[in-house]
Formats: sequence, C-alpha cells, structure tokens
Amino acid sequence: MQEFDAIRPYSDEETGAAIHRLVNDQEFLDMVGRFKSPTLARWVPAMLRVFVRRWLLGHFGNFSRIDDLQAGLSGYVGDLVDNTTTRVTTSGLENLSKQSAHLFISNHRDIVFDPMVVNYLLFQNGFHTTRIAIGDNLLANRVFAEMMRLNKSFVVRRNMTSPREMRDAYITLSGFINHSIDTNHSIWIAQREGRAKDGLDFTDPAIIKMFYMSCKKSGLNFAEAMNRLHIVPVSIAYEYDPCDADKARELETRARTGEYIKREGEDTDQIMKGLTGFKGHVHVHFGAPIQDSPGNAKDLAAQIDREMHANYHLHASNLVAYQQRGIHPDAHASQETVSDAVVTAETWSPAEMAAAEAEMERRLDACDPAIRPYLLDMYANPVVTALEANAEKTEGSR
Repeated sequence: MQEFDAIRPYSDEETGAAIHRLVNDQEFLDMVGRFKSPTLARWVPAMLRVFVRRWLLGHFGNFSRIDDLQAGLSGYVGDLVDNTTTRVTTSGLENLSKQSAHLFISNHRDIVFDPMVVNYLLFQNGFHTTRIAIGDNLLANRVFAEMMRLNKSFVVRRNMTSPREMRDAYITLSGFINHSIDTNHSIWIAQREGRAKDGLDFTDPAIIKMFYMSCKKSGLNFAEAMNRLHIVPVSIAYEYDPCDADKARELETRARTGEYIKREGEDTDQIMKGLTGFKGHVHVHFGAPIQDSPGNAKDLAAQIDREMHANYHLHASNLVAYQQRGIHPDAHASQETVSDAVVTAETWSPAEMAAAEAEMERRLDACDPAIRPYLLDMYANPVVTALEANAEKTEGSR
C-alpha cells in the first residue's frame, strides 16, 4: 500500500494516534462543542472544551481499529439521520453480495451526507462500509482532513495543471480503486466532480476511463476490467435539499457573470448545513452490479445513467416543481414543453401534494426572484430524466 500513501485513508495502526490528535485539537473540540451545546459554546467555550475532550476520550479514546470506531459512531450517525429526515428508505440491497466488494457510483447532491447515508444503510443491513472518494479541496480544513481519513476516505486530486501530473495522479487513483476491490474493500465515488446543483445526474466518462488506466498493462480489455469492479449505480433522492438556495444562487451567478468564486470556508459551511439541515424523506436505490459492461467509457457511463435515472425515487417535491416550472413566470421551461401528466411509481395523496406545494412556495418566497427558476430546476429535472429513462426501458423491451 506504500504506493498509495499520499491518498489512502488511515490504517488501523494509525487510528489511535489520529484520534488523540483530534481530541487535543482546539478547533475540533470547539466544533463538537457547538454541535452538542451551542449556548455553552457561545458563553463558556473553554469550560465546554474540557468537558467535550473528557467525553470524547471516554467514548472513543480506546479505539484502535477503523471498523470499531465506525461501529462506535453508528449510534450518533443514526441520531443525526433521525433528527434531519422524516424517514430513510432503501431498495435494491438484495442485488448485492455481502461476500464481495462493490464499486458504488453515486449521484452527488451533498458533500458528506451522500456517502454517509450509503454507509449507514450498508452498515444497518450487515454489509461492510465503503472507502469514500473525496476531493482534495475538502482537505484544506485540517480537522475535516483528519476526520475523513479516519472514516475510510481517500483523496481525489483536483485542479492539476500539468497533463503529466494529471495522468500520474489518475493512474495512482485507478490503482488504489482496483487494489481496494481486489482486496475486498468496497468504494463509494461520485459520478462526476462536484455536486449536481441543477438536479441533472450524469456520469463523467473521464471517471470511467480513470478506472481502467491502471489495468491497461494487465492485458484485460475495457469490458473485462469494468466487470471485475462490480459497479453498482446508486440513486440518492432527497425530498428537500438543505443547500438548495445556495446552489441556486451559485447557478444564477455563473449564468449571469460566467464564473462563481467560493468564499473562504464555504465548503465547511455547506458540509455543516447539509449534515444538520432538514431533508425530509431520503431514499437510496442500489442497482444490480454491472456484469455486461460495454467496451468503452462513454457507453458504460450512459448505462449507469439509465439505471440511476430509472430507479430515482421521485418525491412529491419533485412532481410539484415539475408542474410549477410549466406555469412559473420566470421558469426556464415554457408551459408547452412541460407534460401535464407525470407518470410515477407511487400515487401521491392530494394532502401530500398540497403539503409539497406549500413547502415549495415557502422556499421560493424565501429566495431572490432571480434564483427561483434555478431552485425549481433542481427539483424538477429528476422527473425529466426519470421519464426519459423509463421511456427508453419501455422502448427497449418491445
């Protein structure tokens, strides 16, 4: 594993030392203190630090294995999930084997909650948790870097300028992912760099090509190499996105000015908002592992997308936004381009639709008028892609 030292998560041997670095880190203690008791954190931060450190050492100070640490944290993760969702449901786990590793390729809506809810559901159902791909931009915060590497996270380098540096980094990343699967460690990775702020979940073929880079010398062709990875398309569907207004503001700024520059600490703020904000009903679908990969990255990306879109759980919030986009005065879609009839797998009651309409209006009213179309888009677009994917399935079965 030495060749992967620059990107790999912490090993069991490094766990104890990393935990003790964190419990002696003032920034980490303050963050936990704000989470546990915002009032005391504001008025007596030094005293709260003492109590938080003592509590952390009592609960986590003796852990020396990553799996034990995750098991110890599972109750707190469960509390966080319970407190920020109305319910979490899942489908497709029967497609997976508990004896083999999988490469979970997921749509990406929230920086930390996406992989957290996937691992939470896997853990609750008796599967091993995954190693998590994170962008190196998240490592700018020292505390988050320690926490993530303790939580099986490995680093994806971004913003490289030299083609050679990019190639070498991708070969190392490809090697680590393939080595993980070969040694029975599952992987979670987003389908593209950055969150899908517009609600359109499409896999970047460059990520698929990266998986193959370390396999070229082995003699395996592309399809054989991909089939060995046991790729599982994962669809994560949030009823409500705690960061929806922030994402809409970024999209409007990009459309108006051509760029968006993050302010300092924005990623950290979005992580905390995504973790602690209200999400309503969250559904995660696990697709069947791909055993018949096409022979190129573009076609495999399209296959992943079809599975992801066809199995995306549409909430009442999605349907309401889809309908409102056709009549909203500032919407990007005209009434003529939005179908009146939305075919879904579930029948929503009038009360549920009315509640979703009221909540969507509340969110729109809280936004600047300029960003409202972008907020509607991010909730409406999954309906469009789901309808298209299911239409393709129907056509293909004829």
